[in-house]
Amino acid sequence: MMAAIPVDWLPSQLVALVSLGIGAAFISADYRAPTSRALALAFVAFGIAVGLSLPLSGGDGPVPLAGRWLALADAVAVMASLEWVRRVRRTIDAEHLHVSFSDALLRTGQFAGLLFGVAGVALPELRRDEFLGAVNDLAALTRPGFWIFGGPLLVAIFAGATATGLLLMARPDRSERIRIVAAIVGFPLIVIGLLVPAKVGALLMVAGQMVFLIGAMQYLMVQGERGQFLARFLSPQVEKLVRERGLKHAVQHRTVEITVVCSDLRGFTAFAQAHPSSSVIKTLREYYDEVGKVVAEFGGTVKDYAGDGILILVGAPLPVAHHARCGIEMARRIRTVGGAVTRRWSTAQYPLGIGVGVASGLVTVGIIGSASRWEYAAVGPAVNLACRLCESAQHNQVLIDARAVEMAGKADLQAHAPLRIKGVEEEVPAWSLPESDA
Repeated sequence: MMAAIPVDWLPSQLVALVSLGIGAAFISADYRAPTSRALALAFVAFGIAVGLSLPLSGGDGPVPLAGRWLALADAVAVMASLEWVRRVRRTIDAEHLHVSFSDALLRTGQFAGLLFGVAGVALPELRRDEFLGAVNDLAALTRPGFWIFGGPLLVAIFAGATATGLLLMARPDRSERIRIVAAIVGFPLIVIGLLVPAKVGALLMVAGQMVFLIGAMQYLMVQGERGQFLARFLSPQVEKLVRERGLKHAVQHRTVEITVVCSDLRGFTAFAQAHPSSSVIKTLREYYDEVGKVVAEFGGTVKDYAGDGILILVGAPLPVAHHARCGIEMARRIRTVGGAVTRRWSTAQYPLGIGVGVASGLVTVGIIGSASRWEYAAVGPAVNLACRLCESAQHNQVLIDARAVEMAGKADLQAHAPLRIKGVEEEVPAWSLPESDA
């Protein structure tokens, strides 16, 4: 017959199950976010440590070998919690936080957590009798054995609390701020629960975990809402940026040098007027799909679909190394796939073609709009120039401005006659891609 579970074990098992459940929730719902992975590890390690601490280290005899190594679960929980704070701190611009001081605090706390775990492995009986036993014997607080473990733990708690306070004052991303507030409220309850008798302590720890769980639900709701919002008009790569750096960083107004690529179809107006709307939609859908695959391959972002025109940003909101070179190669591929689409849908009476313009320069990007509608905007001469070059391009032609050529250093480009661009007084130098590779 299976032995009955001791009543004293039940409170710790309840705390363990709740911790494991919260950790599993973060992993299953938000595993791609580095902050959530660190927090999930902290909860899982804490759940293992609490759930197995009594079965493996109870009694007065020698602590079993598994109980010795279980002390490392406590250390992992401490270190992973501080790692979560560190990863959240990385989502904030450096100028808004004392980076070196916070990093030093967190690394010190993690080292103290490691010492706490190593001491538990090396001195398991002392940990049980002098440290864990202090719950029932307050006199242990005055003995050196307690402080072998309590000292590093207090250093880790102090480092984490201080760094968390600095982090909250630096105004982190809204979703992470929700979890930070939950940690500030829930963590003291968990710590106090570890220091009082098991039955009362279990209630306090579960209450603290429930605070974390409420914060987690609010966090996931915010992430879900912003994910649906961003998915409507930004490239898939933005999800990684938002999860790692937060929405505030991803969409704040900033001026960056990027490359803008604009493409549109030649002869599309006449084609649309002469064909059923269903055929026109099929043509556009195929054109959008093929160009979208190329844009995703090069890490670009489709800014706008406007009829038969597509405006693409290379370097915002996600940075792209060698964005000018990537933009030119992207334009080359767009010409190829766009040409294939136009050949399939063209007729002798209504031929279709494709033209592409590429320009590099400083552009201000960010979210604009009202409370009811937002849009990711890109404003700057490079945007206008790319569109004008696209308008000037003939079928199967890619026109490129001087700045993009300078940054890309392309030797295979052909000089084009200077162009008269609307809104620009002087003629604009331009280059083109050889048509032989189209």
